[in-house]
Amino acid sequence: MARKLVAALACRCGGSRLYGKPLQNLERDYTLLDHIILTLKARPEIDEVILGISEGVENTVFQDVASRHGIGYLIGDQKNVLWRLVLCGRHTAATDVFRVSTESPFTALSMLGEAWDRHVSRDNDITVTDYLPEGCHFEIYRQAVLERSERDGLPEERSEYCSAFARRRRDLFQIDILEPVPELRRLDLRFTVDYPEDLILCRDAWQALGRRGEALDMAALIRWADANPAITRLTTRFVDQTPLWAPSPTGP
Repeated sequence: MARKLVAALACRCGGSRLYGKPLQNLERDYTLLDHIILTLKARPEIDEVILGISEGVENTVFQDVASRHGIGYLIGDQKNVLWRLVLCGRHTAATDVFRVSTESPFTALSMLGEAWDRHVSRDNDITVTDYLPEGCHFEIYRQAVLERSERDGLPEERSEYCSAFARRRRDLFQIDILEPVPELRRLDLRFTVDYPEDLILCRDAWQALGRRGEALDMAALIRWADANPAITRLTTRFVDQTPLWAPSPTGP
């Protein structure tokens, strides 16, 4: 059976700390979500990109984003993000779903080729990255894993915490954690947009390193962060250095 990897991007405008985070600009007329979509469409591993848009009139703007980029979309439950991912997979006949946050524009896509090869060749249920700066990770799930997670998970796991059931019941799944090279193991750094300070940092990094439609080089991004401590200190208090998944035998 041929495998089909679909990037499912959950979108909504709400947010008490910073409204409309995926639609915030990295530069004029170029948003976080624009950059995420373009860089994912450029990857040969990904067969299709689709937006899983939250219900609510304030979120209709994402339909225009999908039309502009020539990708599909669907509309689903506001709180149950996991269900929207399930629907994205069903709508596109995906065998596997690629997940990133639409608030995190600087994904470590240089690791995607190896991750997808391992996911398929090892017959993994879930393949993830870890120990990267916060916001740079990605996750690959079999569609069947998302279906089971939504069906069997606790009510609080049917939410934006899409990996919560799988991490709690990891005994049910074959999970492969792909670790970065040592210089990229930087849990002390953060490149996701949840607060205004995060947006300042990501915009500054983009101004220094970014090119439209091209994923940022992770090593260059970390070197930039180390060379600009006054900027990175803006987000230090928001950093969570806890690995997303269980530590591998080598540890963090």
